[in-house]
Amino acid sequence: MRLRPGVAIDLGTVNTLVSVTGRGLVIEEPSAIAVDRATNGVVAIGHEADALSGKEPQGIEVIHPLRDGVIADLDAATAMLQHFLRRARLRRGLLRGLAVVCVPSGATWLERRSLAAAASALRPRCAVQLVDEPVAAAAGAGFDLAAGSGAFIVDIGGGTTEVAVLAGGHLVRAQSLRLGGNAMDAAIGRAIKADLGLLVGRNAARSLKMTLGLGEDTTGEAVGVDAVLRTPRVEQVPAQLVARALEQPIAAIVAAVQELLSDIPPNLAEDVVRGKIRLAGGGALLPGLASRIEAAAGIPAFVVDDPLRCVIRGAADILERAQQL
Repeated sequence: MRLRPGVAIDLGTVNTLVSVTGRGLVIEEPSAIAVDRATNGVVAIGHEADALSGKEPQGIEVIHPLRDGVIADLDAATAMLQHFLRRARLRRGLLRGLAVVCVPSGATWLERRSLAAAASALRPRCAVQLVDEPVAAAAGAGFDLAAGSGAFIVDIGGGTTEVAVLAGGHLVRAQSLRLGGNAMDAAIGRAIKADLGLLVGRNAARSLKMTLGLGEDTTGEAVGVDAVLRTPRVEQVPAQLVARALEQPIAAIVAAVQELLSDIPPNLAEDVVRGKIRLAGGGALLPGLASRIEAAAGIPAFVVDDPLRCVIRGAADILERAQQL
């Protein structure tokens, strides 16, 4: 019997993942909550709420409580997190539980306090430990944090991109960019509207992003609404259009990688080169991104196994080690 229950939480802009000690990953749901405008009552949370997003159901507001990786609506985030934890069935123990919660490395003190407040409202009560996302991502990517070795991680989430150099479990250099998969989707949507006169939703833009990526010789099908006629239309979207739309956010990520490499401590250089640049998060699956970063950095870069769950995997590992202290 465990004396101290524990839970690891990756509260992301797009998805929330929850891992419980001894049971592993138990929740993987969109970070969304649907509310009845008339009564303020909760209509749906997670997958059911996200399925309504952008479809404008009458009397229903779909809220995404996180923006750029941090809490934008504390009440909605707390209600959503409480719902997920009830479903996770976090059990009481003889000692107060521990909640390891991931936070962007660039989050402000107020943003960290909001995240801690949401986690502190959990039932049963837990002591809250905030962990910088690059640290959790490095642990999930296979780096041995306890050994003190150097690591270079690029974690591309829905709202933020974390680029960091670590020594063991400590940040050495880091940049937290307030852009990620959502910014890429929005850029694709704007480009399709400007070039093809077609209004596409988030899911269509995301599908084109993950299908075409940074390629140049193919096309992808998109269904949207004609910007002039306001009627549904099917369009073949060229890969060049998508690649051009992605250029600005991708260039920002590549520039952050180059900037950190130019300022790396000499004693960490060998560790970084031998450990390679490891890409995590859903954005790591963007076709062509790893080779683009590798070409700019001059050292190998690769996508870690199961990048979507890399942060929660690392957070669960950090939780387990903390419970052994």
